[in-house]
Amino acid sequence: MPPKEHWLLVDDDQAFTQVLIRSLARQDIAATAAHDYASALETITAPEIQRCVLDLNLAGESGLQLLPELLKQRPDLEVLVLTGYGSIATAVEAMRRGAVNYLCKPVTVQQLIRGFDPVEGEPELRPAPPSVEEMEWEHIQRVLNEHDGNISATARALNMHRRTLQRKLQKHSRWR
Repeated sequence: MPPKEHWLLVDDDQAFTQVLIRSLARQDIAATAAHDYASALETITAPEIQRCVLDLNLAGESGLQLLPELLKQRPDLEVLVLTGYGSIATAVEAMRRGAVNYLCKPVTVQQLIRGFDPVEGEPELRPAPPSVEEMEWEHIQRVLNEHDGNISATARALNMHRRTLQRKLQKHSRWR
């Protein structure tokens, strides 16, 4: 008997995708992994894929940039954005670009499934209020997004030295 669904998992963490593929298989969901921008665009053409779990950070490339490209090729595709560090700015932007939901890692397979198919009457999980560091990060992400990922323009807009901004971005990427 074939699986009831087929998902595309776009994440540069190969160990994570392999574990997720096995976990989804136990839920009767087939999954295919793509680990970068190009392979995701190539794989999404497979007609059996119905849903996509898209990581926000793909080894330095932005999942937010990939999202509209995936939807251009497959307008009926349901995309759930997954990230190691969420912010209100990126969540809003992901939804604006066509994502059906936005979740922060770590997540369980059940949370992913509910991310696509929420259970009616079940309370949504509410995140804790953000810390000052998280609020700063959110502001940096918002300004970075407004400048289409241009670090120099973002640093000027934040009245911050470019190297300082790069250090903050690198430091944060190690937290994930």
